Amino acid sequence: FDLVLFGAFTRLTDSGLGCPDWPGCYGSASPVGAHASISAAQQAMPTGPVTLPKAWIEMIHRYLATAVGVLILVLAVVSWMERRRLSISPGWAWLTLLWVCLQGAFGALTVTMKLFPAIVTLHLLGGLVLLALLRAQSVSYELNASGDDPLPLHPQTRLALWLVYALLWLQIALGGWVSTNYAVLACDTFPTCQGGWWPPMALREGFTLWRELGMTAEGQPINFAALTAIHYVHRLFAYGVLVALAWLSWRLWSAPATRHHARWLLALLWWQFATGMSNVVFDWPLVAAVGHTGGAAGLVIAMTGALFGTRTADDTVSASKFNVSRLTS
Repeated sequence: FDLVLFGAFTRLTDSGLGCPDWPGCYGSASPVGAHASISAAQQAMPTGPVTLPKAWIEMIHRYLATAVGVLILVLAVVSWMERRRLSISPGWAWLTLLWVCLQGAFGALTVTMKLFPAIVTLHLLGGLVLLALLRAQSVSYELNASGDDPLPLHPQTRLALWLVYALLWLQIALGGWVSTNYAVLACDTFPTCQGGWWPPMALREGFTLWRELGMTAEGQPINFAALTAIHYVHRLFAYGVLVALAWLSWRLWSAPATRHHARWLLALLWWQFATGMSNVVFDWPLVAAVGHTGGAAGLVIAMTGALFGTRTADDTVSASKFNVSRLTS
């Protein structure tokens, strides 16, 4: 979770190319050894993308990612060694190890392809998938330690969980596309955009995925209507996702055993609304922007925990009848 937040901080401070090579910084293990190269690049272009503070931000992000990768490797090895005692398949841990290696490859492409929007968005999504994989494992370990089974839910509630989970991922992808294209300020009013409910938009140009940052697929500078389309589609879809989350929270609140899930979803729902609105109203402050990414990560954790901590009930058991001390303690 901390790595996801620091990745957002790295992107939002324009530090993604603070060290324009990979995995080191101008061939050194830290900006200390690359000080001369960084200073020369900064003198040539004082506003970046290479400056000493940005180089440190980028390298700290890489150090944190390496530490997470080492911990996931340890988790995979220990889960294999303890598989008989815990009666938990180590497959999830090894899948997570494979995924973090893929995520590292996308991190390298983010630098070598000069912040190519599609790659940066996939890198963001990959970090959240990694978070979901870790949360799924933590739920399995919690259930194993307590000796409990997943909580039975009405089939319709389980279906609602899956549907809202899918909507959440689509919304996160749209949000990542907004951020990686720097389209946050394309709409500077709320709830309207540029003072109207349907501003001029170039949807096709905005959602052409394979193109360089700030350029169209034909290599021309992207126009403002395309950035407006990127921002406003994300905002319009957000309204639907907020309603879906509120509806799901209402369903979960109706059963005492799942009320804690509803509380988390409601709290994160309001957090996302407040930080998203703050990005527009207060001209994209860094704290609100990082907080908005953190809220998305929190929703992934909460929704993944709700899915893997529950199961579809049979005809005679449901969460409303299920009394489990661990959920109310």
